[in-house]
Amino acid sequence: MLRIMTHPATLTGLGALSIVLLMAFFPASTLESSLRGLSIWWQVLFPALFPFFVISELLLGFGIVHFFGKLLDPFMRPLFRLPGIGSFVVAMGYVSGYPVGARLTAQLWEQKLVNRAEGERLVAFTTTSDPIFLIGAVSVGFFHNASLAPVLAAAHYGGALVIGFLMRYHDRRAPISGMLVETSHAAKSRQRSRIGQAIKAMHEARLLDGRSLGKLLQDAIQSALRLMIVVGGLVVFFSVVMEMLTKTGLIEALAQALRQLFRTFGLPGRLADAPIFGLFEVTLGAREAGGDHGALMHQTALAAWILSWGGLSVHAQVISLLSRTDIRYRPLFLSRLAHAFIAMLLVYVLWGWLGP
Repeated sequence: MLRIMTHPATLTGLGALSIVLLMAFFPASTLESSLRGLSIWWQVLFPALFPFFVISELLLGFGIVHFFGKLLDPFMRPLFRLPGIGSFVVAMGYVSGYPVGARLTAQLWEQKLVNRAEGERLVAFTTTSDPIFLIGAVSVGFFHNASLAPVLAAAHYGGALVIGFLMRYHDRRAPISGMLVETSHAAKSRQRSRIGQAIKAMHEARLLDGRSLGKLLQDAIQSALRLMIVVGGLVVFFSVVMEMLTKTGLIEALAQALRQLFRTFGLPGRLADAPIFGLFEVTLGAREAGGDHGALMHQTALAAWILSWGGLSVHAQVISLLSRTDIRYRPLFLSRLAHAFIAMLLVYVLWGWLGP
């Protein structure tokens, strides 16, 4: 009986039932938090992510991804044990932020351009914040200090690259996609220029896709809209969950325990609210970190932790995007946790050079 009660599926079901009961007890708060999550999705996430989803679909259809894959293959393999095509995911993931990297990784997996191990490596270090949110929302909006952007960006993206390098040792026995094809054509490849190979790969990918421009654009928009609905649903759901946990006092209890731990290490107790909120949702956590606590270096380190962890809301978005693949969640969870603490440490290391 005890074993059944502690089974993950049973615990998840009990948790879901508890949330439903709380929603019934607090209907007004449920509606208010739902509208708050919907507002964040419509006003922030939809305009920020939808264009990137459409563009990424178009670039895949046009073969641009294959062009950069062939061009950057010599760099990606020795550094990250990834095929060159992964460079497109890295670039788009860093520019457009979570969960674009996961979406592109799932697309490459579906096209058999990466295997499970490579997909796990890619998602591990491309699940990052976008520069607009890091600079505009966090540095300027929450901290009211644009000079924090260099140290925050260096810690966050530098930590991601460290994770990418460490992940090259993940599942080392797994093959690298494209290795056999490349080896069998090694003699011909040496005779062609790298750019020539890249153009040829792009042309072949475009012919293989075969869709007209109109059809490609239609498919890209439909796919992007479906993804945005999933993202919006998860944002609203976690907004409600956070409100319900706050109503029960669980959030405050966790914050009290963490405040005591912070005071033990000589840190302001008020800073404890930031990682508690950031554990669930990155925007709420970053906003708490940017409050007037009088400990700017520690606040920045916590903001780097929150941005790199991503929040369970982002984790849920990534899991939903990878649900049709065999890519596992455990490597993502461990890499996010490691990235959070590496980025936090990098803030303290870089503060003397890049800090305000």
